[in-house]
Amino acid sequence: MNEEHLHAPSGAYALNALPDDERAEFERHLRDCPACAQEVRELSATAARLGSAVACAPPAAMKQRVLGEITTVRQLPPAMVPGASTPQPVPDRTGRMPRLVLAACVAVATAFGGVAVWQHQEARQAGEQAQRAEQRAADMARVLAAPDARTVTGSKDGAKATVVVSREENSAVFLASGLPELPSGKTYQLWFDDGGTMRPAGLVSDDGSLMMEGDVDGATGMGITVEPAGGSPQPTTAPMMLMALPA
Repeated sequence: MNEEHLHAPSGAYALNALPDDERAEFERHLRDCPACAQEVRELSATAARLGSAVACAPPAAMKQRVLGEITTVRQLPPAMVPGASTPQPVPDRTGRMPRLVLAACVAVATAFGGVAVWQHQEARQAGEQAQRAEQRAADMARVLAAPDARTVTGSKDGAKATVVVSREENSAVFLASGLPELPSGKTYQLWFDDGGTMRPAGLVSDDGSLMMEGDVDGATGMGITVEPAGGSPQPTTAPMMLMALPA
């Protein structure tokens, strides 16, 4: 590791992605470089938040739906005494099962079919959600581990935001904590500042993290505004926070 690249591995170090020899050398560098030490602390905290973002919480209604479907699941039959005969439904005079028994069988079959469809849909949705979360975390980790990854932070009224930018990856990661809860119908939206022209960069998710949408390109800054749900093509409110992006 030469002097020119001595400051570069902070992102890879925070993700424990350096070989042992480079890790040891970078740790020696950290003892004498407060700027790199601060950057490593910020990237490590960001990586921890990204790990939490991968976890997929079950839908809020799943518990009640499961409890409701349990009532339709057939119980185990009672234990039979050896030698005892198994009770059989008494056929009516036409030789067919009583109508109530037949209706119950149809109801049970229909319920089992409904449970199977529901379980398949829930499993598919959970799988798709997990795949999206894994892809999102992988994209963010790629930016954090980029050799040229640099961070900038800002704060206002208890809210703190961190942006990690990689010009080589042409991407940026946003992470925030303490953002005030918004009223219904409102959302936080991010923007790239292209020399005074604001370009949409995505809506902030519930956990405050976001792989900013679009390429960084020549953006010199970013901003956060409060917009109607679904976002806006241009800011409709004054930015609650503005930050210059690392060169």
